[in-house]
Amino acid sequence: MGDKANAHPGAAGRATAADHPASVRNVVLVGHSGSGKTTLVEALALTAGAVNRAGRVEDGGTVSDYDEIEHRQQRSVQLSLVPVDWDGYKINILDTPGYADFVGELRAGLRAADAALFVVSASDGVDGSTRMVWEECAAVGMPRAIVITHLESARADFDEMTRTCAEAFGADDPDAVLPLYLPLHGPQGPDGHAPVTGLIGLLSQRLFDYSSGERKESEPGPEQLPLIEEARNRLIEGIIAESEDETLMDRYLGGEELDFRTLVQDLERAVARGIFFPVLAAAPAAEGAKQGLGTVELLELITGGFPTPLEREAPTVTTPDGRARQVKACDPDGPLVAEVVKTASDPYVGRVSMVRVFSGTLRPDETVHVSGHGLADRGHEDHDVDERIGGLSAPFGKQQRALTHAIAGDLACVAKLNRAETGDTLSSKDDPLLMEPWEMPDPLLPLAIQAHSKADEDKLSQGLGRLVAEDPTMRLEQNQDTHQVVLWCLGEAHADVALERLRSRYGVQVDVVPHKVSLRETFADRSAGRGRHVKQSGGHGQYAICAIEVEPLPGGSGIEFVDKVVGGAVPRQFIPSVEKGVRAQAARGVAAGYALIDIRITLLDGKAHSVDSSDAAFQTAGALALREAAVDARIHLLEPVAEVTVLVGDEYVGAVMSDLSGRRGRVVGTEQAGGNRTLVRAEVPEIEIGRYGVDLRSLSHGTARFNRTYARHEPMPAQLAEKIREQAQGNP
Repeated sequence: MGDKANAHPGAAGRATAADHPASVRNVVLVGHSGSGKTTLVEALALTAGAVNRAGRVEDGGTVSDYDEIEHRQQRSVQLSLVPVDWDGYKINILDTPGYADFVGELRAGLRAADAALFVVSASDGVDGSTRMVWEECAAVGMPRAIVITHLESARADFDEMTRTCAEAFGADDPDAVLPLYLPLHGPQGPDGHAPVTGLIGLLSQRLFDYSSGERKESEPGPEQLPLIEEARNRLIEGIIAESEDETLMDRYLGGEELDFRTLVQDLERAVARGIFFPVLAAAPAAEGAKQGLGTVELLELITGGFPTPLEREAPTVTTPDGRARQVKACDPDGPLVAEVVKTASDPYVGRVSMVRVFSGTLRPDETVHVSGHGLADRGHEDHDVDERIGGLSAPFGKQQRALTHAIAGDLACVAKLNRAETGDTLSSKDDPLLMEPWEMPDPLLPLAIQAHSKADEDKLSQGLGRLVAEDPTMRLEQNQDTHQVVLWCLGEAHADVALERLRSRYGVQVDVVPHKVSLRETFADRSAGRGRHVKQSGGHGQYAICAIEVEPLPGGSGIEFVDKVVGGAVPRQFIPSVEKGVRAQAARGVAAGYALIDIRITLLDGKAHSVDSSDAAFQTAGALALREAAVDARIHLLEPVAEVTVLVGDEYVGAVMSDLSGRRGRVVGTEQAGGNRTLVRAEVPEIEIGRYGVDLRSLSHGTARFNRTYARHEPMPAQLAEKIREQAQGNP
């Protein structure tokens, strides 16, 4: 691990195909935007020999080839895979976006990885979103470590930030979050700031000096050992407290000097089991340097302390028709089970799928079965098809290095899977299987769009299909009530990226229009109407008269049609025509153009002509009768009301409840949810929560989550309803 007394950099380089799961490490980098994740990936790649200068691959391309929302801000928005070789291990480094709108990419990274490295900026600290991800990892027992960056900042304080991390991440056991190293400071500059030039290993009591641009190891001076004694003792106590060897604590308390290798082995086991979380430090390499500060230690932690894919439980697997199937964990010779964790479009090679292999071995040019179920509500069709895959490759920036195979536990990129989408399972065509999907965040921000021109309209459907295929956190809705095309996104930045991809990748220009909520109309009281459709203009005429009564029904009743005609006033063959006419008019609305619901329409009387009456005539008469009934009736406009649940830190409960009340919401209850958080339940009109996800994030500093489900339609306030009626009359 990173504090081995005889640690050495080891020659390494660009990753090739792994031959055994034990030689693979899959680690995901987690942290808020600006914490330094991508810079850290570049520094690790440099130290591993995968690049020959900081931030660049060998042919001059960049390590990180991401899409950006705004080039000025350089905001990474996609999951990126950078595989490197280190000391005989293949390390798949998954760099995730730090911006909350792209939590779907983060979840995909967590799914593909076996351990997480939390990147915390010494100058910015730990934000609420990072705490929430930590809790997600804790819930599934994922091993974690913490690396503190931006130590070059004048206000950086490693000791203070370590305490902050212990408070944020070690709520149950602060002694499980402890540093493995202390920073070694160089001489103070004119501003009084002493830059970090190296690290002091607490277990090995060795100095690792990076001031020359390359790691050099030495003995500490006698004046330095007392400075690390307290931190070293606490680290040893923390390690042996988690040890499976119960005799270690007694031996330590008895004054025995514990063997260094024993401590390292126990440390590695505790980290791999997800019960001890070491804190390290890192800084990018300076221009011309061969290694960034702390990168060797991090690579040793990843290879020595993080678990192998063999230690991960086998995923839940079924056949496509739902029958349970047992699959041995991470067996390269077992049945093929792989999962698409990311889908991207490359302008030269087409669709490229990032795949994690959980069982079996994936090879180029073989035919696989693609299974994907459960995302139909987001615009994804279910898949059960056979596809021939193209080449396998290990990505590195803009390059793709060909692989001969990808064994269980490894990650690879697959070309030319034209049907497979993110979340789909790849298996043998002779033995189709389906993995249980991971939890996708629910997109709650609506973006109503329309084609900018006729040319864009022709390409819109295909472009949207490809966009949604790449991103399962996006939901495509063709709203039949409002006749709008709606992209449901995770936030404003997510929406901006979607629009930019439509334009730049698929050549589709769209306009954003106000999102409409599906309102309804209903009768507030009983009313009657008479429809008369009589025309004679030469030749076959039109004759139909009907009288109806309309009365309101309880919510959720829909539309009832009752026939009470006596004496054959309306011939039996035309009664269904009247019903068809009133239902058609109800769908068009009678006040503001919204569908009528929750009414009973009773046909009481009518007249017919032996020659001129027809199906069409009675349909028209039925529609006219319903419109006349509405003239003298009070018509309520109904708005959809959502059941909203908000999980929020206790310190923000008051602000959240006040905000919900300001949205005409009714708080129906609160309950403690553990971890100093409260679950607030409320009923809120949907017209008031179109941007609630964005506003809630600001209100709670990114620490709250909410869900919404449709509850019912209920009458709008009279003043608001009248405003909508006026708008409808002005825009027929």
